[in-house]
Amino acid sequence: MADRSRPSRKGWIAGGLAVVALLLVLAYSAMSFVVYDGVGTVSGACDPLDAANTPAAFAVRPGYDQAIADANVMPVPKDVTFPSRDPQMPDARLAGWWIPADSADAPAVIMVHGIYSCRREANILVPAGMLHRAGFSVLLMDLRDHGDSEGDDRRFSGGTEEHLDVLGAYDWLVAQGVVADRIGVVGMSIGSMTAIIAGGQEPAIRAVWADSAATRMDIAMGNFVVDQLKDPTGLARYLVPGAMAWARIVAGDELGKFDPIKEVDAYGGRSIAFVHGALDAVLPSSMSIELHDRAVAAGATTPDAWIVGNAVHTGAVFTDPAGYEQRLIAFFTAALGTP
Repeated sequence: MADRSRPSRKGWIAGGLAVVALLLVLAYSAMSFVVYDGVGTVSGACDPLDAANTPAAFAVRPGYDQAIADANVMPVPKDVTFPSRDPQMPDARLAGWWIPADSADAPAVIMVHGIYSCRREANILVPAGMLHRAGFSVLLMDLRDHGDSEGDDRRFSGGTEEHLDVLGAYDWLVAQGVVADRIGVVGMSIGSMTAIIAGGQEPAIRAVWADSAATRMDIAMGNFVVDQLKDPTGLARYLVPGAMAWARIVAGDELGKFDPIKEVDAYGGRSIAFVHGALDAVLPSSMSIELHDRAVAAGATTPDAWIVGNAVHTGAVFTDPAGYEQRLIAFFTAALGTP
């Protein structure tokens, strides 16, 4: 007679599989937290390469032509602070540089940097200089937890919170007397996602220039993870769903809540432009083409997506500065009016 008090072989196997499954879940959870913590945490400091830059004197990154910076220096800016539109941080102050045009009724453009960056990076300062030289006022800002701005948790939320900082900058400009429908936004890299979201949520913003944008936050995060880990297999992307779950648990951030591919649907009757480096290894240029096509379908006024040969991530302004300036000024002049 069989001893029924002893576990059966099937019972041992089922128990073993349950233990293995639990260990796999715990391992996935741990690795995905490492990914979230590594990608989503920001130091708050500007890159040391940019720390000394100001609009009146700044250097480009190694490998680019310093003459591009020298041609786009601006007057000494006015240091300003303003609140985010985020009701969860009403007392936090965001830092900015305000460089008004000579004309009091000139249109204005808000400059939005990318993740791990700040308003001191040359890829923001150069287009700002182009715009100012053409007669536009410019407001260069540090997003929360970046540069000289105050913050909340040192966690980047993929634009779901940061777009409220851009809207705080918009509100500040209106309070300074800038005509509400003569304000546009330039965004770089992940900052372009933030800019697109800001325009999608605030219909008063007339125009957005998106340089090196991504369609969705989960794809962008996956690409960043693969790039940072130097993962040739791309398997690290499978950790992204877990990382996004950790974002909700740790910081209450729903990273895909305002994906740009959905936000461009709100641009009907307004202007949006996409520029991208053909050699972008972080966020492929196909993303800008996809965003452009979606914007066209939504009825937005948008020039053809400009894919710049030989340009890497956010490198178009250095690879073809003359073409960049011509397109940038033409776009904002058409959208906001002649400075």
